[in-house]
Formats: sequence, structure tokens, C-alpha cells
Amino acid sequence: MTSPFVSAIVVNWNGKNYLGECLESLRKQTFLDFEIIVVDNGSTDGSVEYLRSHFPECLIIPNTSNNGFGKGNNQGIKKAKGKYIALLNNDAQADSHWLEELLKVAEEDPRVGMVASKIYLHGSGKVIDNVGHLMYRDGLNRGRGRLELDQGQFDAIEDVLFPSGCAALYRRAMLEEVGLFDEDFFAYGDDTDLGLKGRLAGWKCVYVPGAVVYHRYSQSSSSYSPLKAFYVERNRVWIAVKYFPLFLLLTSPFYTFLRFFFQGYGALSGRGAAGKFSQEYSHFHLLRILLKAYASAIQGLPKMWKKRKAIKKLTKVNLEEILSWFNRFGITVQEISLKD
Repeated sequence: MTSPFVSAIVVNWNGKNYLGECLESLRKQTFLDFEIIVVDNGSTDGSVEYLRSHFPECLIIPNTSNNGFGKGNNQGIKKAKGKYIALLNNDAQADSHWLEELLKVAEEDPRVGMVASKIYLHGSGKVIDNVGHLMYRDGLNRGRGRLELDQGQFDAIEDVLFPSGCAALYRRAMLEEVGLFDEDFFAYGDDTDLGLKGRLAGWKCVYVPGAVVYHRYSQSSSSYSPLKAFYVERNRVWIAVKYFPLFLLLTSPFYTFLRFFFQGYGALSGRGAAGKFSQEYSHFHLLRILLKAYASAIQGLPKMWKKRKAIKKLTKVNLEEILSWFNRFGITVQEISLKD
């Protein structure tokens, strides 16, 4: 039986310091039938020159500016030849069996459109970055298992809502049916958007504990930067508008208000993302970022509503199935607000 061809895509923006480790880990894969595509988003740190001299086997797509995560990956996917698309962050290092383990599960079921990895925080031993994602009822999400010590609690192959775009496998057939990343998102939430679109179209997502990756979390941008806060908050609004059933969309402001209440407490007590942000920036600065995010979100609502209608035509799962996701893969307001 012929093994499927895979296209591994790495989007890079000023990540020269980590690219070598990332691409060397791909060179060491036990699965060999794959190509590597590196999309460089206008790096100014010599990344392209480094790639050409140290990794000549890679197909390099050099951009003159930072096109964002979604558009960068879309550029790579359009050039890719594989039956499967494997995404790996430029600040991540894959175990040598990573592709082999992902493909083993994907090939067992033709309705598996996405496969999630077990992602550890780089240099932290067995501390988990994420093993798939969980969803809050206003469109925000958090990595499943994030910052937990791995004690075998995530060692089973199982369904998850969607994978982290940091290290994931996507079936080309799914992408051809539902489309690629939404380039309007630019950064953060792109993988949520694609994952939910695939799930609504009836595709499965499976987590594979043997597919291990080590990730330097938020090396391309600070973990609690104003830029990240802006995109995370704006894009979660667009996620809700595009994918939530109408009554969940209408009730989502209540859950946002509840989240803000707990995040306000977190900002004052130094807990959660709001607390960490407030340690580096003022509370007023955080408020200004949120207002800017909502202004941008509102400006994009007509376009997102139009996309919602297009997605509805792709939808094959019923309302009961969608609601079950929030029960199976939901997250509490305390977890989303007060955990790092």
C-alpha cells in the first residue's frame, strides 16, 4: 500500500532563532514521504537567507510584508501537493514520530478531517501546552489541559473539538470542501474558525497522544501583548457570529459580561491573562484595547454575517450535535478568566 504524501507548512515571521530547531525536527521524521513549505512573512532578521543556505530542500515562499497566520498558511496550502496538510509553528519542535502517528489515525477513518497533537511547553518537562481546544460560550477558547502536568490523563486517542494550528494535520479533502483559513482574522482564532467550519460540515477531529510536539509558547508575539489581546477579543466575536446557533449568539453577551467580571477580578489580583497583562500595562490600556477590538469587530459584522450564511449551506450536523459540543468541550468562566 502506497503511503499518502504530506505537505508540512511552517509560517515564519522573524523566527530565525527557532527555525533551525523546527526544521531539523522535520528532517528527522520517521515518515519520509513529505515536502516542507516555509512561508516567510516579510522577516527582517535574515530568515530567508538562513533558509536558503541551511535548508535548500524547502520550498520557500517569501512575502514582502507580514500577511498573518491564516493568509500565510493559505499560501502554503495552495502550493502544497499532499493529500494531507501538516502545520507546524516556527517555534515548535516535532518528535521524530509526529507525522507517522498523525497519519496512522487519519488513514483509519476517511471522515477524520483534522488530527490534534499532544503539545508540551518547550523546556518544561511534561507540562502541557494543549491537547486540542475547549470552547467558552462567547466564542473564546482555551487549550485543553493547558499548564497541567502530564500524568497520563491525556493518553487516549479520542475526539476533540478542533486542533491547535500550532501542530495539526488537515485532510485536503476537507479543506477543498469547506475552504481555507479566514484571512480577515490575521492572527489568533484562525484555527478555531477552520476547526468549527470543518466540524459543522460533518468532519471529525481526533486527538493523538503519540504525536508529540514541544512548543515555545507565543515566541512570535508576547503572551500578554496588546496586539494579542486585540486580536483574541475581536476574533472571538467573529467566531460567535459566524458559527453559533442564533439563541447561543443572542445569549453570548451575558457570558461575556460574566467573563469580564471575573477578568476584572483577575486584573486586580494578578490572576489569569488579564492579571498578567495588567502587570505590564495599565488597566486603562487594557480597556482601550478592548474598545478598539469591539470597534473593529462591529465594523466587520456585515462581512461575517455574510460568511455565516455561506457556512450554513455547508452545515450537515444538527442543532443537538452542536449543543453537545459545548457540554463535551466546554469550559467554565473561572477557567477561561483566571487560569494562565
